[in-house]
Amino acid sequence: MKETSVNLVTFSYEDTPELISLSASVGWDYDEHEIRTIMKSGKIYGHKNEEGKIVSSAAIIPYDTSLASIGMVIVHKEYRGMGLGKIVTQACINTVSKDTTIMLIATEQGKPLYEKMGFRVIDCVHKYLCDHYIPVHSINKADIEINTFSQGDLTQIIKLDERAVGADRRKFLVNRIEQAKECLVVKDHAGTIIGYGLSILGPINLILGPIVAPSFEVASLLVNELARNHQGKLRIDVPSGHEEFMLFLEQRGFYKVSQPPIMIINSKQLPRRNGSLYGIAAQVFG
Repeated sequence: MKETSVNLVTFSYEDTPELISLSASVGWDYDEHEIRTIMKSGKIYGHKNEEGKIVSSAAIIPYDTSLASIGMVIVHKEYRGMGLGKIVTQACINTVSKDTTIMLIATEQGKPLYEKMGFRVIDCVHKYLCDHYIPVHSINKADIEINTFSQGDLTQIIKLDERAVGADRRKFLVNRIEQAKECLVVKDHAGTIIGYGLSILGPINLILGPIVAPSFEVASLLVNELARNHQGKLRIDVPSGHEEFMLFLEQRGFYKVSQPPIMIINSKQLPRRNGSLYGIAAQVFG
């Protein structure tokens, strides 16, 4: 009966409370602000049952024409085994060109589905949590200064982020900065922005990311500035290849809880990146 009583829809802001409930049912902590940023930056699809209750979701965030990210793929436990996860994921895929690389960060449960759909594992991220951050009280700032973001910094941040991620994320960055508790920029002695970092206050964690920096020392500086005055739990998701930075995080009280795979379709690899991405925005944003 259930198979004939669900409809695929595009969600709007009015659906936010139910999307929060759906995410909570699988232990995820999406809140109104996060869902609003997702909707302003992309689209969320899903199924509603006969009573109008949301029983599935999936979001896609397009970044220019070269890259898009899929996340928030959830199916209510009573509606699993019906293929709804595949349908909503395919709905997301269908919104972008076949030339657009689509990435997602998979859960253990979702990985087999994505593999059947043609996604392949190319890397992983390292999910770190922290219960009590241990601040560094003296870090050598050398010839750099850290300032609070101002609108005049936006163009440089977008270019810096594009080299880090391999795609222009202008629309998303504007929305994310608006959502952020704090946005910091690092400038060299000439006043050029060489790094930036955001913190997002969620219902459980202060999320650190994106963190973009020319070195692990600068990335560490940004994390310390964003985290040192926070009383509570923190989270950061670190791309592979940043062992020194991950060691710094562990010395500051972070511990690794998982290493979810990055999967892609429509391409053999992600767009070219320059190694300066030390913390992703969130798994839904890639």
